[in-house]
Amino acid sequence: MSKARHKARSRAVQAIYQWQLSGNNVREVEEYFLAEQNMKKTDMELFSELLHGVPANLTELDEAITPILDRPLDEVDPVEKAILRLGCFEMMKKPDVPYRVVINEAVELAKEFGAEDGHKYINSILDRLALRLRGDEVHARR
Repeated sequence: MSKARHKARSRAVQAIYQWQLSGNNVREVEEYFLAEQNMKKTDMELFSELLHGVPANLTELDEAITPILDRPLDEVDPVEKAILRLGCFEMMKKPDVPYRVVINEAVELAKEFGAEDGHKYINSILDRLALRLRGDEVHARR
């Protein structure tokens, strides 16, 4: 795992979380992050792609995630929701990133930002999502 890519995902989750709660324009959130956060050693291209990609594909992402959840999406913790949306975006739109990397990164982000056992929830949802979105890749690795 590249540290620059991990940092991009970490900052993107924070920015997506902020976007979800504030309702601000994605550009405003991005400008804030660029001005206020330490973005050194961050893969800026990936950060921008994730931050803009999740809101741009929100309906498609939520429709993929919702059937797998054990509760309505609006009852999912906002941090976990941001992580799930980011993971789903990478699984759907970035086939060059192996599904296991997507899941591992999301689990690490959940450990960093989420509730105590949130990483277990993230892992179980993204495991099931990988089977639906990348079944061939999952079965080829088993």
